Amino acid sequence: MHEFLQQLINGLSLGAIYALIALGYSMVYGLLKFINFAHGDVLMIGAFAGFYAAPTARSLFPNAWMTTFAVLIWAMLVCAVLGVVIERFAYHPLRNQPKLAVLITSIGVSLLLSYGGQLLFGVNQKGFPDLLPPITIALGAGVSVSGNHLLVIVVTLGLLFSLRQIVMRTRFGLALRALAQNRDAASLMGVNSDAVISLTFALGSALAGAAGVLYAMNIHSIEPLMGTLPGIKAFVAAVLGGIGSLPGAAVGGLLLGLSECILGGSFLSSYRDAIAFGLLILILLLRPSGLFGTSASEKV
Repeated sequence: MHEFLQQLINGLSLGAIYALIALGYSMVYGLLKFINFAHGDVLMIGAFAGFYAAPTARSLFPNAWMTTFAVLIWAMLVCAVLGVVIERFAYHPLRNQPKLAVLITSIGVSLLLSYGGQLLFGVNQKGFPDLLPPITIALGAGVSVSGNHLLVIVVTLGLLFSLRQIVMRTRFGLALRALAQNRDAASLMGVNSDAVISLTFALGSALAGAAGVLYAMNIHSIEPLMGTLPGIKAFVAAVLGGIGSLPGAAVGGLLLGLSECILGGSFLSSYRDAIAFGLLILILLLRPSGLFGTSASEKV
C-alpha cells in the first residue's frame, strides 16, 4: 500500500507538469483550431533559460525559495516572448491558409527549435542545478514527498488558479472566449483578434516555460531534445481531457501522470512511455471528443 501511495504522489507531480503543457495546446486549439507541435520545444527553451539564470538568481536572492521563483518567472518571461515571436513570424502569415499548412509549419518550427538548440547549447546533457535544498517531508506509512514535488504541485495549483481568473474575470479572457466561439462576430464587435491571439500564445508559452523548469528540477538534467516526449505526452493529455477545454487539459494531465506512475511502478514498468499512447488510442476509440470535449456536427 505504501508503494501505491508513493506512486500516487509521484503521479500527481508528473501529472501537474503535463497539465501545464497541455493547457498551451488546448488554448491554441480552442482559438485557432490547430495543434502547435512546437509547444514541447518551448518547454526546452524554458529549461535552458532557467539553467543559465540560476547562478545570477542565486547571487541576487540568498533564499533558495526566492531563487527558485525568480528562475521560474524568468523562464516564463523568456518563453512568453518566444511564443509571441513564433506566432507573429511563423503562424500569422498563414492565418487564412489551410490548417494543414499551419500544422506542417509547426512541425518545422519544432525542428528549428530542437536542432537550433543543439547548435546553441550543445548536444550533450547538462546537469540542472538543485535550486532547492534536499527536503523530504514524511507523510507517514512509509510515504514521503520531496521539496521538488511539493513545489511542482504548489506552483501548478497557483498557475491554474491564476489562469482561471484571467480567462473568466478579465477583458482579455472575455475576448478570448468570444474569439473561440465566433471569430468573425467577435471582430465585428471590436475585438482585436491579432492582440488576443498573441497574448494567448504568450500565456500558453509562459506555462510551458514554468513546466520546463519544474520538469528539469525533477529529472536533474537538460538537453535540446528534452521537450519532445513530454510535449507529445501533454498533447495526449489534452486529447484525453478534450482538446480545447482548459479544465479538460488539467484533468487529462493529472490522469496521464497518475496512470504513468501507478502502472509504470508495476510489472508494466518497461512499457511506461507506451502507456500514454495506449490511452490515446483508447480514448479515440471510446470517446473521440475526450472527457470534457463536446461533439460538434458539421453541415455538408
